Amino acid sequence: MTAPERLSKRNVIRQENERLILSAAEKVFAEAGFGGATMQLIADMAGLPKANLHYYFATKEELYRKVVQNIFEIWLHAADVFDNAPGPVEGIGAYIDAKMEISRRHPEGSKVWASEVMHGAPVIQDYLETTLRDWTTGRSQVIQKWIDEGKMDRIDPEHLLYMLWATTQHYADFGHQIETLNGGRRLSEKQWKAAKDSVKQIILRGIGATDGLQGR
Repeated sequence: MTAPERLSKRNVIRQENERLILSAAEKVFAEAGFGGATMQLIADMAGLPKANLHYYFATKEELYRKVVQNIFEIWLHAADVFDNAPGPVEGIGAYIDAKMEISRRHPEGSKVWASEVMHGAPVIQDYLETTLRDWTTGRSQVIQKWIDEGKMDRIDPEHLLYMLWATTQHYADFGHQIETLNGGRRLSEKQWKAAKDSVKQIILRGIGATDGLQGR
C-alpha cells in the first residue's frame, strides 16, 4: 500500500469513528442531558473504547459543543432557500419542508438543542448571542422585504421565525407524543408529506402569502 493510500484509509477510518461518536453522543445527550452524560456511556453507545473518544474529543464539553454545532449548522443550511427565493411561498415553503425533514432525520440533535436552551444555554450562549442573532437579523430582513413588496401581510418577522422553529422542531422534540397519538407508530412517508403540506398551508395562508399556493 502506498503512502497516499494509507493516508486515505486513515482518513476514512477517522471519519467513520467521528460519525459513530457524534451519533452516539446525540443519543446520550438527548436522553441524559449534559450533566447526566459521561464519556463512558457515549463510548459504549458508539461501540468504541473510551480512549478513542478522548483521542477525537478531549473533553465532554468539546464533544457536546460539536453535537450542538452540527444540528445548528444543518438548520442554518436549511435556511439557504431564503436567499434566492422570489417570495414567501417559495422561501418559507421550502424552509418548512427542510426543517421538518431535519426533525425527521435528526431528532436527537434537536432535543439536545432544546434541552440546552431550556436550561439557560450554559454551554452555547455564545452561539445565541452571535451566530443565531446574526442569522435571525438576516432572515428577518428578507421577510421584511417580502412584506414591503406586498407579498405577505405586515407581521413581525422575528415572531414568524419563532413560530416556524416551534412548529417544525415540535416533530422532533415531541416525537414520542406524536407517535403515541399515531397509535404508537412512527409517521409514515405519506403522513410526513401530509404534515409538511398542512404546516405550509396553515402558515402561508395565515400570513397572507397565497400567490402560487393553490394546489400545494
